[in-house]
Amino acid sequence: EENVPMDVMHVFRIASISKLITAVAIMKLQEEGKLTLQDRVFGPEGILNDTIFSDIKDPRTTKITVENLLRHQGGFSIAYGDPMFCPVEIARKMQVPPPADLNTMIRFVLSRRLGFTPGSGARYSNIGYGISKVIEKVSGEDYELYVKRHILRPAGCFDMHLGKNLYDDKLPNEVKYYEVSNAEQIQACDGSGKLVARSNGGNNIEELYGAGGWVASPAELLRFLAVIDKDPGIPDLLSDASIDYMTQEVPSAYPIGWIETTSRGEWFRSGTLAGTSALMKKQKDGYSWVFLTNTSSWKGSRFPHYIDNAVRQAMASVHSWPERDLFEMQRFDHEKLLVIR
Repeated sequence: EENVPMDVMHVFRIASISKLITAVAIMKLQEEGKLTLQDRVFGPEGILNDTIFSDIKDPRTTKITVENLLRHQGGFSIAYGDPMFCPVEIARKMQVPPPADLNTMIRFVLSRRLGFTPGSGARYSNIGYGISKVIEKVSGEDYELYVKRHILRPAGCFDMHLGKNLYDDKLPNEVKYYEVSNAEQIQACDGSGKLVARSNGGNNIEELYGAGGWVASPAELLRFLAVIDKDPGIPDLLSDASIDYMTQEVPSAYPIGWIETTSRGEWFRSGTLAGTSALMKKQKDGYSWVFLTNTSSWKGSRFPHYIDNAVRQAMASVHSWPERDLFEMQRFDHEKLLVIR
């Protein structure tokens, strides 16, 4: 509407690519000796042994480990829908004012039976990445602040943040989100009863946290990827052993943070929200790329595959790549800006 051209420095909701950021933070905490992946999360011996999380329906819940959550092996059921996208209904069930916050959503799943024994299989789980509460507990810092201080800023990422629900509250440089023309409106997550777009007050983005709440630009997402890819050109934030552990193929489990990794050395992470599609890929030939859009797609869950094919064809047509280090140029511009300020 305002004829603003899209730029690689605009920030977008990155949906489930947020899980990779959260997973890296957990691995960093393990390297710092503040937790282990085998630590239990709930129950008297768990990290989240706070009183508010003590009402546990299924005794198997106390066996859930940090690694189980990272690999989507926590056993959580979606019989009542995805808790992170039912903020009004869960608030009603838990008898709190809407929208349900992350603590309330965790309390809700703890008060229900698990769908399967933790560690015995895998079922994609957004609530499992409420593990951002684990980061806060063991670090003593707010989740967003810890990630910015210990992960993003060392990576050279200064414009990545937890997003907002409403377009009116969008962050500087953030895009506007567009859904398909016949997208169904839903009840506002604030419990007002108004019918709104999912991308503008319907989904409770502010409570997705480490499961899907981050906004970032394509350029800074590539900076983030560059510090967890084992490429010697830019020093990594994690040890090779941690990166290998995150990306190894494990039967009946997802990789840690990533959605798919292959023995050929290709790593994928996708994300989808109303008005957002995101894809990050590290290729076996050493090249990495990020794709973000501020629109929903008719292709649905197949969309990342179409984008992957399109980018592969485009890259195959390039026979000579520029030798300029755009990261270095960006760092220089940022340092110059700091001096000016």
